[in-house]
Amino acid sequence: MRMRAAVLYEQGIAPPYAVSKPLVVEDLELDGPGPGEILVKIVAAGLCHSDLSSISGDRPRPIPLVPGHEAAGIVQELGSGIEDLEVGDHVVMVFVASCGHCPVCHGGRPNLCEASWGARSKGTLPSGARRLRTKERQINHNSGLSVFAEYAVVSRQSVVRVAKDIPLHDAAVFGCAVITGVGAVVNTARVQLGADVAVTGLGGVGLSAILGAKVAGAAKIIAIDVSAEKLGLARQLGATHALDARDPKCAEAVKDLTLGGVDHAFEMSGAPPAVGLAYAILKRGGKLTIAGLPHPSQTLAIPVAAMVSDERVVAGSYMGSCVPERDIPRFLEMYRLGRLPVDRLRTGTVSLDTINEGFDRLARAETVRDILVFP
Repeated sequence: MRMRAAVLYEQGIAPPYAVSKPLVVEDLELDGPGPGEILVKIVAAGLCHSDLSSISGDRPRPIPLVPGHEAAGIVQELGSGIEDLEVGDHVVMVFVASCGHCPVCHGGRPNLCEASWGARSKGTLPSGARRLRTKERQINHNSGLSVFAEYAVVSRQSVVRVAKDIPLHDAAVFGCAVITGVGAVVNTARVQLGADVAVTGLGGVGLSAILGAKVAGAAKIIAIDVSAEKLGLARQLGATHALDARDPKCAEAVKDLTLGGVDHAFEMSGAPPAVGLAYAILKRGGKLTIAGLPHPSQTLAIPVAAMVSDERVVAGSYMGSCVPERDIPRFLEMYRLGRLPVDRLRTGTVSLDTINEGFDRLARAETVRDILVFP
């Protein structure tokens, strides 16, 4: 079938993207689903910092590719061998498709699936196939999804079925922002009732972590960012305090508020200075959980002796350490109850024709989550 999609042919093109247009909107051919695959009509897709990093070149990708990894849509066609979905089902996309066979999948950590990671690096679906093409060449897939398009062919393991009464414009952000941010709090860090928490970096993932900390019953929830608007939104979503990351006394202020430091710090921006700040505000025995992804060349210097004597912990969190089939339904139930008001994360909407302008706003930190919508 033919469809419209946004294609990234070159990484590292300089902004403003409204002028340079790194995402080229054009008609592509999309082959039908193979065994174990489904065809999904994309209804809503989030513009995420990970996509921006692909555009800027901070995260190398096999190009050309159709970006986009956070979306929700409606099943249109089933490949052979699929018996637990029906045409018309609503689904949320997840950017790691668990193979179910590798050691980490067997160990209960499908978010770290080795097979999925290998397919991503090659720009293919988990089956090894590519279903996107122009008349002249094949186009790569992004994280097995490529949702900046009217339709996508994906693995059955890349979707979670959701109830049809949930607005797909809200459901879309559960596939990345929510599972990453909330999951880092409740799965990776396992924040306990009454703990003191700080979150640095208030994009969609960071604000989801604020929501997760509130759901977990944290006592003090300290939001840290450079944007006054995002700090204000964090307060509305449950943060008890809001601090400007540029204040040279920021770390001192956190320690004053918490009698020495927080039990848990979450770094969600991927900015190296923010990682250092998040580590510095830990109390003795505290844990730093990092979900922000910096450029691959970035490193973190930690005073090891102090880390040992203070028993501080530094942990990575990928996709919120989530098991999607378990966690997305339970997070959606929190949304139903009004305890995860993720609709507050949506800043505005864009179309394929205005998607480059959307990434300009994201690059300028003017948005939390713009949503790509289709007529």
